[in-house]
Amino acid sequence: MILFFLTNPSYEKSLEAKYHYEMGDYTEAYKLANEAFALDVYNRMASTIMAQSKTSMKYEKYIKDAKQYLNEINEIIAQDTVDDAGRSKIKLMSEIMVDSYVKLAPSVITDKNLVDEAAKYHEQFEKILEKVDH
Repeated sequence: MILFFLTNPSYEKSLEAKYHYEMGDYTEAYKLANEAFALDVYNRMASTIMAQSKTSMKYEKYIKDAKQYLNEINEIIAQDTVDDAGRSKIKLMSEIMVDSYVKLAPSVITDKNLVDEAAKYHEQFEKILEKVDH
């Protein structure tokens, strides 16, 4: 069985993809898993890693966007006064991030740190939205 995994190109790529997934390199994991799946469409390991990598990349994008929006919000509120346009921009960015979070769907094997970090940002944007709405 082990010999099969090491000599089959599809499963060899799957093992490499799993390694990259475990190291947090979800883009490379997705690429390798996709190549493995193209070699053997019955390779469930490749299929699973592809799906998990895609989910993890969505979490990474959410976190990256959250950081960018929070920086923009901080720049707006750092001014002496926040005008209606600034409040509208803050509200829109917060709504986008709250709505985007709902679309994320973690699974049992999604990196808990990614899920937790995204949840923290989601909470921050909900609080900001609550303050802007009042």
